[in-house]
Amino acid sequence: MTQDDSPRKPLDPQGSKYKGIAGLYESLLRRFKRLMHALTLLPLYAIAALCLGISAAPGVAVFSWINEAFATSTPFIRYGAIGIGIASAFFAFGFTLIFVAPLLNFVLRTSPRPFRGPYYSVDFLRWYIHNGLTYLVRYTILDFITPTPFNLMFYRMMGMKIGKDAQINSSNISDPALIELGDRATIGGSATIVAHYGVGGFLVISPVKIGAGATLGLRAIVMGGVEIGENAKILPNSVVLPKTKIPAGETWGGIPARKIELRDLRTQD
Repeated sequence: MTQDDSPRKPLDPQGSKYKGIAGLYESLLRRFKRLMHALTLLPLYAIAALCLGISAAPGVAVFSWINEAFATSTPFIRYGAIGIGIASAFFAFGFTLIFVAPLLNFVLRTSPRPFRGPYYSVDFLRWYIHNGLTYLVRYTILDFITPTPFNLMFYRMMGMKIGKDAQINSSNISDPALIELGDRATIGGSATIVAHYGVGGFLVISPVKIGAGATLGLRAIVMGGVEIGENAKILPNSVVLPKTKIPAGETWGGIPARKIELRDLRTQD
């Protein structure tokens, strides 16, 4: 059902497959982990501030206009207008953010690629920024637009492949650029999909593919390297372990998820 992902041979903790500046950065990152990690976070927070700041601009404009328009009104009317202005500013910010975050993801070329190796690496950094931009949307506006065409649009702009009539009723999604949903696939409420996992001190980034017509139940969890066949069903609260391959049309459930025969489901009824 799953396979051991621990590396078959030790990886050089100091070396790098990259050349030039990227190779130098990766070597320093592995040699001076804490210092380089702290220095790396500073520009990452700057990127987050840039993303949020640009997205907040329309909201600031909306709030300023409403505040000025009702500046001479009675306190009751003015305070009500200010409240509406704050709420309107939030949604203006949120709907702008769902475009700005994917734009930065594209400009910075941070969509992750399949990878297995040390956390302290250039590949880890690309993955980290990609998910960071995803989470800026996830923890602000995404729950308010799930499930709607807007959350599908956001995930597509972040690189997720989404088939016709697929539905995503969850914001618990990481690594969207490495996730593929077939036509009519359904992701149930609060389900979790992550195209990565950790094992033996190493980071593994591996694509997730969910076939056409497949259904992921309420609060189910799917991890990196999983492939779910067409019209397969994952029961609610199940955990599909890394690298699990689920054939088309089968029903799986449990922790860890395993094949469930229809007669077993009838017995439970």
